[in-house]
Amino acid sequence: MIHIPKSEYARRRKALMAQMEPNSIAILPAAAVAIRNRDVEHVYRQDSNFQYLSGFPEPQAVIVLIPGRVHGEYVLFCRERNVERELWDGLRAGQEGAISDFGADDAFPITDIDDILPGLIEGRDRVYSAMGSNPEFDRKLMEWINAIRSKASLGAQPPDEFVALDHLLHDMRLYKSAAELKVMRHAAHISARAHVRAMQASRVGLHEYSLEAELDYEFRKSGAKMPAYGSIVASGDNSCILHYQENDALLKDGDLVLIDAGCEIDCYASDISRTFPVNGRFSPEQKAIYELVLAAQEAAFTQIAPDKHWNQAHEATVQVITAGLVELGLLQGDVQELIASEAYKAFYMHRAGHWLGLDVHDVGEYKVGGEWRVLEVGMTLTVEPGIYISPNNLNVAKKWRGIGVRIEDDVVVTKNGCEILSGDVPKAVAEIEALMAAARSSAA
Repeated sequence: MIHIPKSEYARRRKALMAQMEPNSIAILPAAAVAIRNRDVEHVYRQDSNFQYLSGFPEPQAVIVLIPGRVHGEYVLFCRERNVERELWDGLRAGQEGAISDFGADDAFPITDIDDILPGLIEGRDRVYSAMGSNPEFDRKLMEWINAIRSKASLGAQPPDEFVALDHLLHDMRLYKSAAELKVMRHAAHISARAHVRAMQASRVGLHEYSLEAELDYEFRKSGAKMPAYGSIVASGDNSCILHYQENDALLKDGDLVLIDAGCEIDCYASDISRTFPVNGRFSPEQKAIYELVLAAQEAAFTQIAPDKHWNQAHEATVQVITAGLVELGLLQGDVQELIASEAYKAFYMHRAGHWLGLDVHDVGEYKVGGEWRVLEVGMTLTVEPGIYISPNNLNVAKKWRGIGVRIEDDVVVTKNGCEILSGDVPKAVAEIEALMAAARSSAA
């Protein structure tokens, strides 16, 4: 399995501390355990910022970064080893593991944080924290600050400035290293195999969840512990629901099925969408809409390069889709006027993509100083145009209604343009039909 190396986490912490003001401290908590119901917990998933700085996979932990601290700049509070609890819940790193396996300079039991952390904060001018993302921890942090303030008359020096850590971290996370791209490529390859598997398994009379099971099987078989988000398997009219989640409808002859799914490796997401016919053959109307979306995606790829800005790829998809809808008779009027009036939004209501990384909708500003961000090498994003013709849209002929198509790939900005990370899934109509036909003949 491909993982981010320990040296990279150290480099990230060093880069963050280099941006911090002198005599400051950064404090970041791990994600809390989420309760599913009663005493059943959700599968644990680390907070993305915490993961980015540490790779430490456990709950009940706090990262403390103190630039210039003589006894070590990286302090990690975490659970102690506990033979009885480990029998029930699994092994823990403990303080020794925090240092030897995860690169901490110093490690303390999380149960001692009330006694130790105020002393680390005291005398620092500025505190960087993930303000607002964890209200319970925010309250705890203020308790520690107030404990220092209560001793001000005895000479204790509380910090006088509090700064959100998000801005510094989110800008760092926007640029992917070679190690990150290696992990993201791996996640995309696994997800691509899962999409191919779902296409091959598609049959009239199965259910949407039958295809979701094929996705999950390929994810888990390949070492991905979980999907990066709730998989969407939307057939027929459901393909016109952007975030459809039920995944329980019958797969019917003549319908399309839209799958939006990707796995997560080492907390890095992949995000792929494909649309294909349940029975393996596109109808003329389905093919027309599908090829229009594909042309829009191809146009977007040409607008992703270091000298282009974020919105140019989206603008390219809007141009192609609007002109195509006019050509098919689904929109009437002048193409540029229809774009200006946003008439296309009746069919294409979302943007052409988003940042991708540790979060499927990853962090990072889309505008800087009121202007669209210029793309730079190492930025990763999705490209996902779509057309959705509502089954209730009485302004179009009945033959078009209920057709929903989205095609999505993951790309990284390179020196000369972009690299498609998820290109292993067929996209051309002939390729999809050939793949599905071969699967049927081999099963016969």
